[in-house]
Amino acid sequence: MGEPALIERIAARGDGVTGDGRHVAGGVPGDQVRDDGILIPGPNRAEPLCRHFGKCGGCQLQHVAEPALADFVRDRVVGGLAGQGVPFGDVLPALLSPPQSRRRAALTALRTGKQVAIGFNAAQSNQIVDMRMCPLLAPELFALVAPVRDLLTMLAHPRRPVKVKLQLLDQGVELILEGVKAEGLDAAMAMQDFAGAHSLARLAIDQGDGLEILWQPDPPTMRFGDIAVEVPPFAFLQPTATGQAALVDAVAGAIGDAPAVADLFAGVGTFALSVQAGRKVYAAEGARDAIAALAAAANRARALVATEHRDLFRRPLVPAEVNRFGAVILDPPRAGAEEQVKQLAASTVPVIAYVSCNPASFARDAKMLVEGGYSLDWVRPVGQFRWSTHVELAARFSR
Repeated sequence: MGEPALIERIAARGDGVTGDGRHVAGGVPGDQVRDDGILIPGPNRAEPLCRHFGKCGGCQLQHVAEPALADFVRDRVVGGLAGQGVPFGDVLPALLSPPQSRRRAALTALRTGKQVAIGFNAAQSNQIVDMRMCPLLAPELFALVAPVRDLLTMLAHPRRPVKVKLQLLDQGVELILEGVKAEGLDAAMAMQDFAGAHSLARLAIDQGDGLEILWQPDPPTMRFGDIAVEVPPFAFLQPTATGQAALVDAVAGAIGDAPAVADLFAGVGTFALSVQAGRKVYAAEGARDAIAALAAAANRARALVATEHRDLFRRPLVPAEVNRFGAVILDPPRAGAEEQVKQLAASTVPVIAYVSCNPASFARDAKMLVEGGYSLDWVRPVGQFRWSTHVELAARFSR
């Protein structure tokens, strides 16, 4: 038997990788792997906190100690840029969200007989791992898992999956159930009682013909800076408060005191409303309900935020439009912002703050910006999806 091979890094999907390129499931940098596949543990291993780890698809990296986890988040960002040959300045330390901080989750439930399983899907499968503990979810969300399991014995069709969406808002938890049947007075009363007993901010169901809001004592809000936005059902929000704060801080640092800023893919205003004080902001977003919520909040607060409902994939802002701004904030979906970035690369905007949830599409877009004359000054890796292979970042480009 030859010398054991050292595992040097973690690949994008969570496997350990040796110097000669072998992928080893469950391997951590510093471990060694023998020819027969046996792992010799190294110094960077951690004892997984959850009894479901290895079966549940919610986490891939609970066996990795904190410093190696931060290195993985950093390496995903740096590796993406290196793969595209993009020169970059500083890589700031990776910020990881703490355990029990996820304030947004989409779970699946399935009723079989009188039993209901609810949880994340198993890894690479549509089987549900029935959640009995979770070190990821905010305690307010996890506290609802068992009660929702009981409620669904009445509302779930047998052997037909129900989507269970949970989000923590200013007033409490929003619960959305998609794919349920709620016929008759008993079901209606049970849901009203449930919402009241658990002080929900909102309860909505979808029986197959659109969302019905059944309970909403006050308009549910999320606060950005000093401004509260009345958010649509399961509006896209950053999944942790610490992650949101890290990204907002990075964006504010990137744009400096630019007097006029464009926020593209603005959503409900995470960045536009957090940085609006003392400047003019233009916000564009393709989702009609999100941009309407942002516009209403800005109007109520008398903030200098102009909004536009605009599909930036089909109709990106052209250089003549963006050149009026001292800085542009860009926070596109996972696919990136190829069409918009082509226009920005041809513009004279002094600063671009780019927030991304996909290091690969970010690196592709960064290459276009650098080829257009921008410098990538710094990048901040962010691990909001703790123990998962999903990595986010904020970056500053300038000319």
